[in-house]
Formats: sequence, C-alpha cells, structure tokens
Amino acid sequence: MMDITCIFMSILMIVADGFIVHGPAGPLFAPLESSVVLPCYVDELLVMENLEVQWTRTDSETQVHLFLDGESRPESQQQEYRDRAHFFTDQIQHGNFSLLLDNLRAEDEGRYTCRVYSQQGSGETVVQIKHERLLVSGSDRSVSAYDGEDVTLNCSVDSHITPEHIEDVLWIRTDGDIPVLLYQNNEIFSDSSDEQYRDRVEFFTAEIPKGNFSLRLKSVRTEDKGVYMCHVFAGGLSANATAKLEQLGFSSWHIAVLCFCFAAGSGAVLLLCSLIYCRSKNTDTSSIILKLQVSLVFCPNICMFFAFMLWGFTEGFLHEAVTCCALCILRPVMLIWALHYLKYLQDSHKSWIRFFRITRELAVLTVIVYSVFFAYGWRISSHDTDNGRRIASGLFFGFVVLVCLFLIKGLNGAFCILLSLFQLLQLMFSFGLPSLVFFIVAFVSPLILFCIPLLTHLQARFKCLHRRWITILPIIIITILDIILVIYAHLTILEREKEYLEWICVILFLEVLKITVVFEYCVLKHVLKGIIHH
Repeated sequence: MMDITCIFMSILMIVADGFIVHGPAGPLFAPLESSVVLPCYVDELLVMENLEVQWTRTDSETQVHLFLDGESRPESQQQEYRDRAHFFTDQIQHGNFSLLLDNLRAEDEGRYTCRVYSQQGSGETVVQIKHERLLVSGSDRSVSAYDGEDVTLNCSVDSHITPEHIEDVLWIRTDGDIPVLLYQNNEIFSDSSDEQYRDRVEFFTAEIPKGNFSLRLKSVRTEDKGVYMCHVFAGGLSANATAKLEQLGFSSWHIAVLCFCFAAGSGAVLLLCSLIYCRSKNTDTSSIILKLQVSLVFCPNICMFFAFMLWGFTEGFLHEAVTCCALCILRPVMLIWALHYLKYLQDSHKSWIRFFRITRELAVLTVIVYSVFFAYGWRISSHDTDNGRRIASGLFFGFVVLVCLFLIKGLNGAFCILLSLFQLLQLMFSFGLPSLVFFIVAFVSPLILFCIPLLTHLQARFKCLHRRWITILPIIIITILDIILVIYAHLTILEREKEYLEWICVILFLEVLKITVVFEYCVLKHVLKGIIHH
C-alpha cells in the first residue's frame, strides 16, 4: 500500500502555486555502499532569492539536507547524513534540486520528501530508496515424477533485475555439487553439464528475458532424485533457490528389468535344485543332468543380458549397458568351455563351443570395452585445439583391434603382450598422460607378461628347471605383479572419472582372461606336458 502511495505521488506530482516538482516514477534500487541520486527538479527557472529546498525523511522528518539563501547548509543535517548527502549546487539555478547520497546503508532505506519553497509558490515530491536485493525464488513444494517423465524445476529472479545484468545462473545438484546447467553472459553452456545430465536439461529460452531460469529435466531417472540449487550472480550480488525432486514409482521399463532379474534369480535356484535332485538319484539320467547343467549356465545369463539392455535404456549409460551385456552374453560360452564333461558332448556341439574358446572371448570383450573408452575419450577431448591426442588415441585403438583380430585367428603369446601395451597407450592418450614416469610404467606390464614365455624357453633348454614348483611359483608371482601394476596404472589414468572403480573391475576381469590365455598357450602346451610326462 505504501509503495502504491509513493508511486502515485511521484507520477501525479504535486502542483502548488505555479510550478510542479518532479520526482522519479517509482522506487530507486541501489546496492549497499554505492551512491544514489534522488531526483527532484522543476521545469521552469525559479527566482533564487528566498529559495529554500528541504530534504527530509518522510517517516521521521529527519533533516537530510537544506538549501537556503543561495547556499547549502550542512550544519543543519542530522549526523548520520553529514558528509554523505550533497546538492548539485551548480545545477540548482537551473531547477535541479536532486540529492546525491553516498555510501548507502541499510538504514537509509525509506521515503524522502523534497520540498521547494519560492516566491512563485511551493511544491514537493516523494522519493523512495530500496537497497538492491537479489531475490531468487524457487518452489515451496517437492517436485514428483514417474521415471521417464519430464519435470520442471522452478527458479525466477526478481523482476527489477534485467537478464542483461545477470552474470551467471548455475544449476547444481547439492549432493556432490554436480553441475547440471550453466547460463553465463547471455549464453547457455550445455557442455558444462555433468555426463549424467548432458542432453537432458535445458532452459526455457523464451522465458529468460522475463527472469525465468527454470530448468527442464527430461526423461527422469531414479538416480536424479535429490535437491537441486539455482545459483544466481548479478552485479556483485548472489542468491539461490532450491528445488527438491522426488520419485513416485517405476516405469514399465523398470518393471521389465525387475522381472528379468527375478526370472534370472528364481530360475537359477530352481534349475540348481532340480540338478541336485537328479544327481541324487541312482538312475541313469545323464542326458537330463546335461540339459539342466546347460540351462543353468545359459538361462540366467540370457535373462540378465535383457535386464542390462533395458536398464541401459532407462537408467544406465551406453558404455555401461554395452559392457554389461557383453559380459552376460559371453559368460555362458566361457562356463561351458570350462565344463569337465565337454568331451562327452556331441561333435557338433563340441566344435561350436571350442570355436568360442577363451582367446576369442578375450578378443571380443576387449574390442567392446576399449571401443567405449575410445568413444568416451574422443568426446571429452572434442574441445581441444590440438588434435594430436585424439589422433594418437584412434591410432592405438586401431592397434588394439588389429591385435584382437590376430587373437581371433588363433595367434596368442606375444600378441597378448602387445595388447597390454596398446591398451595402456590408448588410455593415456584418451584421458591424458598422468606423468612422464608413468610412460615408463606402461612398458613394464607387458614385460612382466613376457616373463611367462621366457620361463617356457628356459625350461625347454635346462632340464634342472623341470620342476613343478619352478613352473607354478613364478607364474603366481608374475600374475600377482601384473594385476597390481595393471590396477595401479588404470587407477592413475581413470581416477578423475566418475565410475572409475566399476571400470577397474572390468579391466581386472580382462587381465585375468589375458593371463589365462598366456598361461594356456605358453605353459600348458609347452612346459607342463613335457614336465609331467618326463
């Protein structure tokens, strides 16, 4: 009500005895500790003789400043305005009675009256000062949504601050300060978003000129649940508002994922119980046992394959879905390859299973995993001015694929050693070289694996080394050293990535497969046969 009165008095202007005193059309906004001009002027020249101009606080009649008998009277000012309130004395003769108030304080907020007395009459106007506040409002209620829906998180800036004066608007997720979206210098930076929000968040661009910086989050996932904060920075001021996102239920995709997981778990238990029951019988049920064993190997993994595929569409990222699906679809072949009664299978089944021997599984899974690494590294280096790193990453990824093709053809041994070297070099150029010392470490891991064929060669030449413990102990030591070095190397390279621990587990699985291939090729075929039969 008081604001309306102030604006009404300022716009209508008070007319008295021949001249009009003008003031501002509305309240004046200024930041604390700044200077502000309180306008007060007339359209016609007034006689300077007996001219009196009074500035007072409307609420308390406190004397702010006085102009009388052709000069300003600072001695009449209240102490709190002394040396802070000034007339433009050279402008008074032109009808400008505005007041300059320096070093604005919080207690200066309020209404000021400018009264002008002259031989032609008198008049006054009211000026209101508000120290500038950056007001940002969000939503009082939590936002709820089903998975897969689009939601809006509200954030609006006080209307008296125009978007041109807003420097930054940053949306973050409070648990971890995860950047969601940035507006800076009248431009939206989508690349600033964290990977989990990239291409899923946007501003309402048509509403930005109105001070509306609400965020649209598309295809909501269960992992999006949390508290989001909208930080606004303008003219040295800052303020924020929060919005809370809740979940209400699962989508049909999530229900399908749960069904496949339930089918995998319950099916595995049911098949295992049936297998134990059949084995407990003394009757000849070898064919049934074999079918149950094969079903136990294949069915749960196929169910988990579809579960991970659907999960990739809803919650996960592409690289996670691809890697998990590859592991699930390759695991049955790997398990059957390790069955002790593989020799009892029909020749056609035996040939098919042996075709997917562990070397080919290593090659296929390596290409899948490192193609994801290559794509991810290519994307995060897209803004680099120097393309040398991207070219080197692509070159070494090509070498990884080439070595895997040789492994598929049946060439093992040295190619596994080359594979370890190219894998580390690709990761170094994709995610950045941690240090020059680490470049030397990259060559140590392949050299450790090279010790296995070297041991094979030495045992073939020296009969004194034909001892089982001499074969097994070095292999155990080499395996442990290789795994420790591989884990250290990948932790160093991937430590800045969000899901580096998950990737380390995948790399460790690949390394175990690789050591198994080298062990099978270099030891089982060349050493153990000769030593055991010796």
